[in-house]
Amino acid sequence: MKTSLIRNMLISATLLATFGGLGTAMVMTTYEMTKDQIEASEKAVLLRNLNTIIPPESYTNKLLEKTLLVPEASQLGNKGETTIYQAWQGKTPVAVAFAITTNEGYSGEIKLLIAIKANGHVSGVRVISHKETPGLGDKIDIAKNDWILGFNNKQLVKSKTSQWKVKKDGGIFDQFTGATITPRAVVNAVYKALDYFNHNHEKLFLDQEKYQQLYGPSSPLKASMSEKP
Repeated sequence: MKTSLIRNMLISATLLATFGGLGTAMVMTTYEMTKDQIEASEKAVLLRNLNTIIPPESYTNKLLEKTLLVPEASQLGNKGETTIYQAWQGKTPVAVAFAITTNEGYSGEIKLLIAIKANGHVSGVRVISHKETPGLGDKIDIAKNDWILGFNNKQLVKSKTSQWKVKKDGGIFDQFTGATITPRAVVNAVYKALDYFNHNHEKLFLDQEKYQQLYGPSSPLKASMSEKP
């Protein structure tokens, strides 16, 4: 009796282990088969987003290949290194684009993609992800409202940093009816990104090898002149 019970338990355990192993193998095989497709899809989405803020006719290089990894910087709000996408027209720098993050939104984290022209003017800003209130704070999304276009061609001038606020705080940017916290967070994030660019303009257009030769692989870029306008 006991022998039969033990035998049945061993058979059951063997079957479970076998099916578990087969299941794991199937998952791994599926992942390997779809990994390249997923990566290609993610790159296509990223390039599409980049081309909404850097006109594709303005540059001649491959935007996703001409990149620079820079160390973590508090002004950008990202955890770890940030990828700088460089746009060039031949040997002439056109713009850089990179992700920025703010945790000052009404519902927490807001991720944005910003492009800044070589002359320091904003080429464009887009929201990548957010959890802001539908019908209120979500107007930062270009699909909901054109408010985000208000940053186009803006620049950060030391003598006019006080303008980088929503109108309720004495600045030049509109806020939303019933939702001031969200646009205030985005304005402050873009301000910090421009400040970061202004202090590190030349470095951001270097290639990775040259950057590491001059500043080392983990050399922090210059700090901003202030955290808030």
